[in-house]
Formats: sequence, structure tokens, C-alpha cells
Amino acid sequence: MSFPATSLLTAAVTALAVSGAGARADEDQPVVVELFTSQGCASCPPADALMAELAKKEDVLPLALHVDYWDYIGWPDRFADPAFTHRQKAYAKAAGERMIYTPQMIVGGSDRVIGSRAMQVADLIQAHRETPHPVDVDLHRTDRGLRVEATAQAGTPGEMLIQLVTYTPHERVEINGGENAGAVMNYVNIVRDWTVIGHWDGRGTWTSEVPPVEGPGAILVQQPGPGAILGAARID
Repeated sequence: MSFPATSLLTAAVTALAVSGAGARADEDQPVVVELFTSQGCASCPPADALMAELAKKEDVLPLALHVDYWDYIGWPDRFADPAFTHRQKAYAKAAGERMIYTPQMIVGGSDRVIGSRAMQVADLIQAHRETPHPVDVDLHRTDRGLRVEATAQAGTPGEMLIQLVTYTPHERVEINGGENAGAVMNYVNIVRDWTVIGHWDGRGTWTSEVPPVEGPGAILVQQPGPGAILGAARID
């Protein structure tokens, strides 16, 4: 069983390509899209396919967070982490919501959408493209690792979290149980770890050095809550 990209998904990606052809508010920092997904969720494959298309775009950073609350139905997701379930619950609490679900996408830390609704996802990404990031994030390789510098624009809200995210670019998985039994799935940007490396009040320039990062990753500056993602930079 396979889940090819639908015509709607293709149309959404085409719309993103066309709308992104002109000038953007922020050329250097990608729009972060978090997908809460599970190998055991029957409605997730279209959202997973959309993530694979988004991963081809330089100005979008899709991050797949596999949750563990579908594991009980017969197929434990080996990428799942209770910490990602906790993060999704924290997003729900911050928004005054009582339930969580998959597939859910969070765009820029602030906009929520069902992850399979490709056109809505495309519209939200475009809206974030056109909004400047309040925090500039610069990364510099050093002999000891990675130097991180974050600088906020005037008027940026106080208290922020500096976070280090690492992920696996691609994994192909044969699913032999649960709702997606028989499927062969290609997952992208599978988050391995999400760590807060600093707290910042937004004054001056926040600077720190982190050890060498294995594989691709990103530095994200986010309001607590979790709230809006104010700045982002890839680690290639």
C-alpha cells in the first residue's frame, strides 16, 4: 500500500513555488512547520507526503515530531518520543484547547491546521513568508563547535527560548501492523532531539557556543508557551 501525493498536494506545492517567486520579507530565515504525526495514524500519510514536498523548499523548514499516543493500536512508532507528545499538549494548552490530534501542523509556532489540508498549509506558509522575523539568528562554525548569535529588533517581546533541534533527513519504513499495515512510508526531517539551550530577555545579542552537531539541525528562537517562533536558522 502506498500514499502518493494527491493533485491537491501538488497544487499546493505549485502555489507555494509561484507565490514565493517574488521578494520575501526574510530571505535567510525559513518558515518552520511542525507536523505532529504517527506511523500508527491512518489519516497521517497525506500530511507526511506533504512534508516530503515542503522539505524540497529552501525557505521552509518542516520538522516531523512523531508522537506516542497511537502506539497502543498495534504498531509502535520507533520515531515516537513522549517529549513530542508533551510539546503538542503544551501547544494545545497555550491555545486554550483541550484535545490533541494527528496529523496537526503548527506553522511558525502560532498557526494550527490539519496537516493534510495542503492548500491551507500553503496559505499559512505564505503569510509567514511575508512577515519579517523579529529575531535575526546567525550561525558560525568554530574549532569547538557552533557559535550562535541572536539579535532582536526593537520592540520584540521579552523572554525567549533558544532551542537546538536535530533531525534525520529521511527514513523509509515498512509498516506491518496497526492502521497503516502494509504501507511503505518515506518520512522526512524526523526530529531526534529538541533541547532548550538558553533563556534570553531579548536585550543586546545573545551569544553561545554549542558542541558540534551531528547531522542536520536548526536553531529556533521561540516565545515560551510554546508560542510564536521569532527566528530560525538551519544547521547543515
